[in-house]
Parts: sequence; C-alpha cells; structure tokens
Amino acid sequence: MHLAADDLAFAYPGRPVLEHVSLRVSAGTRLGVVGENGTGKSTLLGVLSGRLHPSAGDVRRDGTLAVVEQELVPVPGETVGDLVSASLTSLRTVAGELERATQGFDHEQGNLAELTELLARAEHLAVWDADRRVDVALSRLGACRDPERELASLSVGERYRVRLACRLAERTDLLLLDEPTNHLDTSGIDYLTGEVVAWRGGVVMVTHDRQLLDDVATEILDLDPAMDGRPVLYGQPGYLAYRFAKNQALHRWRQRYRAERKRAEKLAAVLDASYEGLSDEWRPPKGSQKHRRATRARIHVKAADRLIERLEADAVEVPVPPLQLTFPDLPALSPGWDTEAPLVEVRNPRVGPDGAARLDLPGTRIAIPPSGRLLITGVNGSGKSTLLGVLAGAIGLDRGMRTVRDGVRTGVVAQEGPDLGPDARERTGFDEYAREALDLLDAGRLDPDHLVPVAFLGLLSEEDLERPLRELSAGQRRRFDLARALLAVPHLLLLDEPTNHLSIDLVDELTQALRVTPAAVVVATHDRRMREDFEDWPRLDL
Repeated sequence: MHLAADDLAFAYPGRPVLEHVSLRVSAGTRLGVVGENGTGKSTLLGVLSGRLHPSAGDVRRDGTLAVVEQELVPVPGETVGDLVSASLTSLRTVAGELERATQGFDHEQGNLAELTELLARAEHLAVWDADRRVDVALSRLGACRDPERELASLSVGERYRVRLACRLAERTDLLLLDEPTNHLDTSGIDYLTGEVVAWRGGVVMVTHDRQLLDDVATEILDLDPAMDGRPVLYGQPGYLAYRFAKNQALHRWRQRYRAERKRAEKLAAVLDASYEGLSDEWRPPKGSQKHRRATRARIHVKAADRLIERLEADAVEVPVPPLQLTFPDLPALSPGWDTEAPLVEVRNPRVGPDGAARLDLPGTRIAIPPSGRLLITGVNGSGKSTLLGVLAGAIGLDRGMRTVRDGVRTGVVAQEGPDLGPDARERTGFDEYAREALDLLDAGRLDPDHLVPVAFLGLLSEEDLERPLRELSAGQRRRFDLARALLAVPHLLLLDEPTNHLSIDLVDELTQALRVTPAAVVVATHDRRMREDFEDWPRLDL
C-alpha cells in the first residue's frame, strides 16, 4: 500500500473544502479524481502529499513521492537545468550507493540481501538511464530543453511541461498529477498516457480529460457530494461506466428533490388552511355555546397538528442537487442582416516577422458565417491561440486582412483567462460582472434588452459570486470567464481550450450546448474527446 487516507477533512478559515474522503492507492492503482470546480481536488492532492494538514482524518504514505501541481512559481534565476538536476538528485544518490556497495562488497561476509535489494531498487529506477530519460520526456512533451533557460522566462504551460518531464523521469512509488493534460498537445498526451499506464507505483490524478480517464483510470473518485453528502468512489474503470452510474444517481436525486419540494408545498398549504380555519370554519354562532367553542377549537388544533406531524414524519431532508448549465438562447443574426455574409473573415494572415511568425497562413481564407462552426487543431506553438486572437480583433496582422460585420457581438474565452488587476481580484463575481456590463454598454457592445444574468447560467452559486475573485479556484475563475463571454449574448463564440480547468460534468453540458446554439462557434482544443464530439464540424489543422 503506497497511500491510504481515512475520513479526511480540510477547511480554509471559515470555509470547509473536503469532508469524509477515504481512499487506498497501491502499486498499479491509477485513481482519477473528478468533481465540480471548488470541491477541493487540488486541495486533496495537497493533503495527500503532506503540503497541507487535514483538519480531521489521517494520511499514511509509504515510499517516494512526486507531485506535479498546476502552477510552478519559479525561484529568481532558476533554470531548466536546475530543475532537471534537482529531480535527478535522488536517482544519482541511489546510483552512487550501488557503486560504492559493489566496489567494497565482501563476497564472504557481506550482506547479499542488502546488496540485492539495492540493485533491485536501482534497476527499478533505471538510474543509469536517467539523463536520457529526462531528455526524451522533455522532447516528447514539447518542453524546453535548453538547460540555461530561466524558468521565469517560460510561459505557465512551458514550465509545467518541464516539471512534468522531470517528475516522470524520477519513477517514484507514488505520483500525484494535477490536470496533467492542460498544457499538452496530442503527441504529449499520448506520451503521458503511455508513461502513466506503465507506472509501477500508484498514481492519483486530478483531471477533466474524459479520454484520459477512459485510457488510464482503474477507478474514479468523485468529490461531488452525493445525496448523502459524501464523495463517491466508482470502482469500475472507464469514463463511460462512471458517467452512466453518476447520471443514474443524479436522476434519482433530482426526482427525489422534486417530490420532497412538492411535499413541502403541500405541508405549507395544509398548515395555512388549518390555522386559517381556526378563526372561521369551526366557529359556532357568536354568543352561543361558549364552552363548546373552546372544545371544538382544541379538537381542530389537535387534528391539524396530527396531520402536519404525519407529513413531517414522512418527509426526508433532500439537499439541493448540483447546479446545471443553463445556456442562453444566443442569436445567429441581428434583425435586417444579410444571411449570407460572414460575421468575420480573415485572409492571408501572418502575425510576427517573416520567417519567425507566430502565425503564417499564406493564401488562406477563414470565414465564419452566421451559425457557422470551426474546429481548430494543431500542436503547441502552431498558432491556434494567435488565430483566435486575430478573429477576435485582439491581435493585429502583419500581413493579410480582417473584416468583421458591423454590430457583431463576440464572446471570447482565452486559454489563460484575462489578467485581472489587483482591484478586480478584490471585487466579487457579482460586482465584476456588473462592471463588465457597464463597460460594454458604454462601448455600445451590449444590447440592454438582451443581458444574461450571471446567476441564471448555473456556472457559479450565489455564495461563490459573493466572494472576491481572488478566493475562487482556477476552475471557478474559468467558469466566470465563460459567464463573461456569454454576458453580451454574442453572435460569435471564440473558445480557446474550453475544457481547461472545467469539471467533466460541465464539459459534457457545454459540449451539448455548443452543438445546438444558433450562434457561430469557433473552438481550438487539444481535448481528444471534444474533437470526437465535434468531428462533423469543419476543421482547420495548423
């Protein structure tokens, strides 16, 4: 057993995050951790790794541990070479111990069992192959291989890939991964999948990647509380088996909740009618049979109370079911528009200097018609995000032209989200959403008669919308970015890696909504399941 946790709980000041979490991870176990944004998936990895201390329960670990968190904050001056060297230190230590043990081994009186154990450990870690293994991992994951390059000069995704490559090369007994496919292209995901499936120890991975769960997970822990308020461990491998089981449970939950709401409404109606009757229906004519009036009053009260007691005894306290995405009815066109002309068109685009361009598509025309669809794919660095920026008008062209129809409203979800300033981070979701609406109104890019209330969408609870944005998790901020993209009721949606940081429940709901919305949609994604879901869309492979 590499990892065991019993009845874990964790809370930040004034806000519980995890409760009643139990799990077991042995060699060969590949546990997928899923759940809605804010349910504590990344926090759970922190508790399992020992970085955070549980408020209840305990964690037992055996063997070596490697953690790959979503963000790496580099030390000033730290280089790629420094990170690689630090990761290989333990492997080189084992190699040195084995070399010293074999050179000084006494074949007559030496402890052969200890030497055999050390040799087996070195072979398991493949210590003689560590440097080549790191280099291969860096290459296959599309990470920077320049040992002199400072980590601070790399993007978030580039730093993630460097650290992931180093951790995979370590071959620890326990590997904890937080959203490992967020910054990988298809070839990188294929490499990661092979490495995780072949991992000899235990793996715990927080992921929204439905295909990765299908390919890798031996069991799935869902941190979304079930109707009894506890997380659920689904022991069957595969995403589809998990999805079917959870959908059935949610269906029963929602049915039960609706039934109990009707029961509560009936109880309230009976209560109102019963006590209103105390002043009218039971009363004999005024001035007659004074004592009889009091007796009948007591009988009526007791009968009403007994009925209410029976209803309350049969009632079951059912918590409110999880939020569901309520996608707004987006327009394809505004009144009077030509139905044939594209909403936006880009011809012969190039961004950056000739020969070193971030995007260069000579002789290419990209036109997005009303209700049009486009799926953009390609490896990291091929220009997917740049092209979306060009279509949105956020990035200028060094060659080519962009035309856009007057009055087109565009909603954009960028890969990393907007860079919020210190003032915005202190505002609540409600306040920031209102500020955004006022800015759009002032710019003439919002129809005041068509406004999507943020609470209507089912993306964030009212409690979360009352919190400062700095307190939201990465996934909750991603949900807020999606809400802001829908605020102006856009004719055109541009989504860059829309599955990043979102729960798989929301990804399923969003995928269905994008398929049927009248608005035009352009999606750039490396998510393999989403590409399959949109395989009938026109596709541009960069």
